[in-house]
Amino acid sequence: MSALASSPAVLLATLAFGLASALLAWSAMRIAGNALARYRERFTAEAHLQLEELFLFMDPARLFVLNLLAVTVGGIGSWLASGEVLIALASAGALALLPRLAFGLLRQRRLDLIEQQLPDALQVIAGGLRAGVSMTVALQQLVREGRPPIAQEFDLTLREHRLGIPLDEALDHLAARVRMPSLTLVIAAMRIANETGGSLAEALERAALTVRSQLAMEGKIGALTAQGKLQAVVVGMLPLALLLVLDRMEPEAMGFLWHSPPGWATLAVIATLEVLGVLLIRRIVAIDV
Repeated sequence: MSALASSPAVLLATLAFGLASALLAWSAMRIAGNALARYRERFTAEAHLQLEELFLFMDPARLFVLNLLAVTVGGIGSWLASGEVLIALASAGALALLPRLAFGLLRQRRLDLIEQQLPDALQVIAGGLRAGVSMTVALQQLVREGRPPIAQEFDLTLREHRLGIPLDEALDHLAARVRMPSLTLVIAAMRIANETGGSLAEALERAALTVRSQLAMEGKIGALTAQGKLQAVVVGMLPLALLLVLDRMEPEAMGFLWHSPPGWATLAVIATLEVLGVLLIRRIVAIDV
């Protein structure tokens, strides 16, 4: 009798547990879907702006799909290779940040190229002004004869000017897009020459000479501090290489480091000291001109 009486209770409890599990799974899937949709919207919006700044014509939605695929495959592959959930999560997080890091590197490379091309571009504009043409015609000559990326930026400035935006305001937009002290200096020199009635060609030539001298000084400093930067790389990679070598030589002894809370705390301290050491060395060798 007791078994028969308890059978409906067990069945009801099982059904209730199954229903609660299904509701919990449905809620988790819905929350995860909403979070993924918000992340996709933010990712595509940021990627669209960054791609426009870099003059790269790609579909942000396709880039999001590729990034999501890389995160999924990288996380699963790391988990299968190492058997550690933390390593898999760290790999997935690093792959998720990869597009932002790539955009940052591409943007910095683009700014460096613009700064290197700026003195020659100023010489072209100054030569056109000395020949008696207007600033707009001189900029058109620069766009025709120049190379990307500086020709692309001045071409966008001319397009804004054709749409009715004053040239001074279009140049301000250029300085806002290309945040670079040397370009800000050049635009300020152009404004001062226009307001005071001085020779704009001479002002641009002096600005070109100043930028060229600054680039030469930065190159000399970069050559003198190259050894310190290499030391930062060596100091940062040496402990990691030593950990891998010891893991191959003494896997049992190193297993305590990988699979125990004290070992994880030790790894966290090592990682923190690694980052601080590299940042300190880079701060020492970073010299502003």
